Amino acid sequence: MSPSLRLFLVITLPLAAFGAINQASRTVMAIIGPGLATELSLSASALGLLAACMFAAYAGAQLPVGIALDRWGPRRIQTVLALLTAAGFALFAQSHSLAGLAIARIIVGIGISAALMAIIKAHSLWCGPSQVANMTGIAMVVGALGSVLTTAPAQAAMPLLGWRGIFWLLCACALANAAWVWFSVGDKPAPAARYRAAGEAAVVWQILSSGRFWRFAPAASMLSVLNFTYLGLWAGPWLRDVAGYDGPRLAQTLFIYTLALMAGGYVVGWAASRAQTRGMSARLVPGLCTLGLLAAQAGLACGPSTPAVVTGLWLLFGFCASGGPAGYIVITQMFPLEQTSRVSTAINSLTLGSAFLLQTAIGAILDLWPRTPSGGWDSAGYSAVLLLSIVLQLFAAALASFGTIPLRRA
Repeated sequence: MSPSLRLFLVITLPLAAFGAINQASRTVMAIIGPGLATELSLSASALGLLAACMFAAYAGAQLPVGIALDRWGPRRIQTVLALLTAAGFALFAQSHSLAGLAIARIIVGIGISAALMAIIKAHSLWCGPSQVANMTGIAMVVGALGSVLTTAPAQAAMPLLGWRGIFWLLCACALANAAWVWFSVGDKPAPAARYRAAGEAAVVWQILSSGRFWRFAPAASMLSVLNFTYLGLWAGPWLRDVAGYDGPRLAQTLFIYTLALMAGGYVVGWAASRAQTRGMSARLVPGLCTLGLLAAQAGLACGPSTPAVVTGLWLLFGFCASGGPAGYIVITQMFPLEQTSRVSTAINSLTLGSAFLLQTAIGAILDLWPRTPSGGWDSAGYSAVLLLSIVLQLFAAALASFGTIPLRRA
């Protein structure tokens, strides 16, 4: 067995499988969200807050998780968090109130908080710098399967399992993954270091107070922010209220979106590594993804209803939104290797906090228009929120358009 294949099977695959669970925990809300809003008589604001509270917990756990990953490694941390994720899924499956569902989402948010960061940390330990983006892109392809399975397949399984049964199935997957990670992923010794709380706080403060971080991190994070916000919830209601799609057709379009996300994860990761190996700017590929995502949002803001146009725009959206991890890697390579997890979790804190605010804000903006006779939200509200996200992404891109980035070389 070749070393690269063994690395994939032993390190990448089990961690990427939990990445699939992470993706599923977000995507499933786009499928069950419209029905859940009807069943519990939730407003757009309440539904947005329910979906977004997971991101708030996810964001709050990032910095402690980053310290833990750098200190104890991805194997131990990811095993514990997979067990916590399983507990959150079980609670969601048993809850009958908005409060219970929200608490469960918060637990899941903490549980999945190391999903991407554990992959980046493991690859930073076991791969050369120029290969991290490529291996992480492959892991993103595997992880995107979670989104794929919680679109059309989940919609098809709803009559048999119900949304509670789907969450019990997710619980079982998280338990199985905890065992897989524990028995498969190795611990690669890191350079010996003494860990003190004051020293850790100083490192985190150094990262968060870095002008370089705040110049480039917002642009990198916006790709993932928009993916989390729309695929995590609002793409489903948009397809229902603007394009006029029913449940099966809505799920099929989200299925296509996730296929584009999966393809983009591989292509973008490969292209980013290729560009860096050839001495090109590390920002080139994430920058192209930003341009494509801006174009997709502009098209969606026009409220298209033609199936080919709708599908094409969400394909473009999903493919370009997959550039988030490649942007993360650009930022982590600006800092010392031993700080990889803390840098990536600092970016993820920014990403998830922004996703929480944007997802919640979208619900509040949609509530400014009266509900439609079918119980949905006005198409003009969706255009308004898409214009808001375009402005935010343009601001972040403008911030990153100055200066150069020194990177570690292989």
